[in-house]
Amino acid sequence: TDADLRELSADRFDAFVVPGGWAPDFLRRTPHAAKLIAEADVQGKLVAAICHGGWVLASARILAGKRLTSFFAIRDDLEHAGAKWEDKSVVVDGNLITSRAPDDLPDFMKAILHGLEAQR
Repeated sequence: TDADLRELSADRFDAFVVPGGWAPDFLRRTPHAAKLIAEADVQGKLVAAICHGGWVLASARILAGKRLTSFFAIRDDLEHAGAKWEDKSVVVDGNLITSRAPDDLPDFMKAILHGLEAQR
C-alpha cells in the first residue's frame, strides 16, 4: 500500500472500487474504510463494488433505497442495510456501480469507465 486509510480523504480521489473476495470482510471492520466510502458517496464520487464488496458499502451506511447487486451470499445483508438487490451482471444507481462476481468484470469495468467519463 501507498498510504494508511487514516491518512486518506475522499477529496483526493475521483472514484473508489471496493474489491471482492474476503478482503471486504476485513475492510468493513475498519472505521476509516467505511468513513472514506461514506464521504465519497456524499461528494457524489463514483463508488463501485464487486462480489462481497457490498459489505463495505453496508458498513458505510450508504445503501438505503439504492439498487445494487453482489455475490448472492450477501444478498440478505445488503437488503437488511436497505438496498434493493437485483440479479444482474452490473447495476448502476446514480454514483453506485455494483457487480456479482469475476465473471461480470467486463460489464463492471465498462460501467466504471462510463461513470468516470460522465464525471469529466
